[in-house]
Amino acid sequence: MLTERHKEIAGTIWEIANRLRGPYRPPQYRLVMLPMVVLRRFDCVLEPTKDAVVAEHKRLLAANTPERAIPHLLTKIVDPNRTQPLYNTSAFTFEKLLGDSENIAPNLVSYINGFSPTAQRIFEKFKFSEQIEKLDASNRLYNIVKAMADPKVDLHPDRISNIEMGYIFEHLVMRFNEQANEEAGDHFTPREVIRLMTSLVYTGEKDVYKPGVYREIYDPACGTGGMLSISEEMILAGNERAKLGLFGQEYNDESWAICCSDMLIKDEETDNIKLGDTLGDGKTFDGFPEKEFHYMLANPPFGVEWKDQKDVVEKEHKDLGFSGRFGAGLPAINDGSFLFLQHMISKMHPHAVGDENQPGSKIAVIFNGSPLFSGDAGSGPSNIRRWIIENDWLDAIVALPDQLFYNTGIFTYIWLVTNRKAPERRGKVQLIDGTRFFSKMKKSLNNKRNELGENHIRHLTEIYGRFEDGEDAKVCIDEKKDVWEKRVVSRIFDNHEFGFLKVVVERPLRLNLEASPERIARLDEQTAFANLSVSKKRKDAGLIEKEEAAGREQQEAIRAVLKTLEGKGRYIDRADFDADLAAAAKQAGVKLPAPIKKAIISALGERDPKAAICRDSKGRPEPDSELRDTENIPLLAYAPLPESFTEKIAQSANAAQSGVKLPIFFGPDRPNEDLIKALRGTIDTYMATEVLPHVGDAWVNYTKTKVGYEIPINRHFYVYQPPRPLEEIEQEIKTLESEIAKELVSFLS
Repeated sequence: MLTERHKEIAGTIWEIANRLRGPYRPPQYRLVMLPMVVLRRFDCVLEPTKDAVVAEHKRLLAANTPERAIPHLLTKIVDPNRTQPLYNTSAFTFEKLLGDSENIAPNLVSYINGFSPTAQRIFEKFKFSEQIEKLDASNRLYNIVKAMADPKVDLHPDRISNIEMGYIFEHLVMRFNEQANEEAGDHFTPREVIRLMTSLVYTGEKDVYKPGVYREIYDPACGTGGMLSISEEMILAGNERAKLGLFGQEYNDESWAICCSDMLIKDEETDNIKLGDTLGDGKTFDGFPEKEFHYMLANPPFGVEWKDQKDVVEKEHKDLGFSGRFGAGLPAINDGSFLFLQHMISKMHPHAVGDENQPGSKIAVIFNGSPLFSGDAGSGPSNIRRWIIENDWLDAIVALPDQLFYNTGIFTYIWLVTNRKAPERRGKVQLIDGTRFFSKMKKSLNNKRNELGENHIRHLTEIYGRFEDGEDAKVCIDEKKDVWEKRVVSRIFDNHEFGFLKVVVERPLRLNLEASPERIARLDEQTAFANLSVSKKRKDAGLIEKEEAAGREQQEAIRAVLKTLEGKGRYIDRADFDADLAAAAKQAGVKLPAPIKKAIISALGERDPKAAICRDSKGRPEPDSELRDTENIPLLAYAPLPESFTEKIAQSANAAQSGVKLPIFFGPDRPNEDLIKALRGTIDTYMATEVLPHVGDAWVNYTKTKVGYEIPINRHFYVYQPPRPLEEIEQEIKTLESEIAKELVSFLS
């Protein structure tokens, strides 16, 4: 969180931004101020060695030094230990720019063009040259540069660390967007949330703290790089000799530019931050298609449509299956969260205990509530959950407080996913209720009214590390009344407890039929019967009339047949009606094709629980679609897989199925014959105890059985709150009525 000093700097920058009012609206301030802040920070870094760099550059040019060697040599003047080129060969600094107010615009352009190539690209992505021209035309440029050159805006890393700079950027972007009701959350995750994520993801990771260890960290939606920076800070704080590679991808030009400026100042490899759409939009694609990472953290856009990526994603899903990133399934088009998680899982190192070449990976990702339960059994989201859980990759889920993000007040969740679980965590998932771990902010920032303190982060991390089922904690359940209670905050479940079988339960169709005038009149509402008098001809009017007349004649003949049954009264067995109808039609010489017969049954029939069961030609009960229901049968355990099924998995073509715990392959539209053979007993036992005692004529349509997975985290931490006593409610109503009456008297008088 911002300290008073950082708030002061952020406030100063905001005051400077307000000078743009007129040519710019407040939401547009960012177009100027974000690149200006980056430029000022570069200026602070390079100012001490600026004269030496300019002199060396002149000397190198005079000596005809090869152009490709110049960046390396100039960088060493800035810092002998620096590896990434960062320098400026122009004659200008912020201070010198102020010495020529008449030429401030061309001099500023010259200053930017004097930077090393990577820094120049950063300002290109900011499109800053367009703003320089606009600022100069509106007579704002000189005053903005002068204000930013003030010693109060000292952004040197020795004064403002990269982590602290992230807080300042976060604060500024939030304020720039606030008045336009735009989504600051598209760019920033609150830093305390990132600290919790990193604290969780590196808990129990002993290897990362070995001196000299090399680890790579990746964020596929890196924004301004906060997760990468805080991960680096946390690891180096515990292991200063660790060697880290930071990798990320970001589709927004502005966020990418801020992230790269941060990386450049820290002397990190900026080529490891890719610009483009991670999922693929047809123009840009995954920036690291063949690479694997040790740690991955992300806050991907949630609740956001992925229509722009639809063609690329669906093609990869269809053509590559599990050889690509999205083999397990596709989520609904209105939320691409699970696409990012599948993408990250595809980049996990394989894991083998004791094998340094297969170290495994660990992932922390923020989602909204949708991925926990969205989608029915057999749907894309359910299949993705099944794939993750049965492979034993889901380690823990931490429910966070609401009102924690700037752009939304909803509850969010941290998913921890890994293929290197500790022995005691294998086959299990930990759910943590962190919804009561927060402090109210003194002043809200957009939708952000709650924040995580260091004590909350430490406590939640300890709960995760202890891995205890039923652990409780004293939490505040009513901030206004300062009421605290002990609540269970940690639950441990076996993987199979999140799975269920969704079975379709049928009930027999029972109809009474009657050839009454009212029911015969319903025939006209049946499409097949009505179409008899509709010609299929299109051009010949004579043929059309002839065909329609024949149809009307056929309709009358059918009505006449039905009227002969009027005296039979009401049938309670369809078989009897079918026999009488067939005899009457034969006697009248009228043919009744199957569609017409079906229309007759539909028009003359009404559902009747006292009627006989309708049966097909083989004597089997026909299901009533209106009585059709489903039952979700919990998985009691993962039974051993049938030998015939394990033989299928052993085939090299089915290597991606090696993690299955149920006898049905991962992915959509898989045959379920093996599943039914193995679990028929479970289904029948459930039916016998839970369904048949209530509806004895029900049966299961086994062919429609599907596997589902959901994670009802809120249900597992639900605490019953008894309703208030009726006397208390009654007294409150009387009090309100009295107050309303007084108000009315006052108003009328």
